[in-house]
Amino acid sequence: MSAVTAPPAVTLALDAATYEGSVAVIRGGRVVAERTVVMRGETEERLMPAVLAALAEAGHSVRDVEHVVCGEGPGRFTSLRIAGAIAKGIAFGNAIPLYAVSSLALVVAGALDIRPGAYLAVLDAMRGERFVAPFTRAADGSLTVLGLAARVTHEAAVEAALRDGAIMIGPLEPHTAMPHARGVAPLLDSIVRSGAVSVDAWEPVYGRLAEAQVKWEAAHGRSLPA
Repeated sequence: MSAVTAPPAVTLALDAATYEGSVAVIRGGRVVAERTVVMRGETEERLMPAVLAALAEAGHSVRDVEHVVCGEGPGRFTSLRIAGAIAKGIAFGNAIPLYAVSSLALVVAGALDIRPGAYLAVLDAMRGERFVAPFTRAADGSLTVLGLAARVTHEAAVEAALRDGAIMIGPLEPHTAMPHARGVAPLLDSIVRSGAVSVDAWEPVYGRLAEAQVKWEAAHGRSLPA
């Protein structure tokens, strides 16, 4: 009598570090459905409907999700909060682990049709600055982190890429790529090994304070209470 093999775990991945949000359903280490939606300037929330549509395309419901991975930023405050709230809600409702991954890593890992090599992932930090992190991408799509993420001027980012012989990649770079949830697939084993985050305490890495908070603190001369 042959042994019964358990079905591959269903992982839901989300990212919304920029003006685009993305969803990927991963089963057996392979992306089986994905969606990309606009986050900026919309009058309706589109990321949760994209989650439901991607799961339905893959033949699943929210109740089938066994792991949730959320891009943690840095990036846009409002979009990150929406993705984080959805990820935490599903993790809490299903009593399953929640994992976080750098959205800068998802720029490189989620890019389609790029060669193995050295890359500097770049995201807009506003005010003439960029969030950057260096990686090497292997032929299987996995990444090696070469240094800590940082917030620098655009000029400094260009200098770092030239110095290290890295290709700059990001939404505003000549090699254009958005962070995408599909990038979780080649990174999933390392993400899980790094350990789950606390569903209660975890928050995305915003990189900057929200403009509303900056204005409040400037007007009141003190930090906004927690």
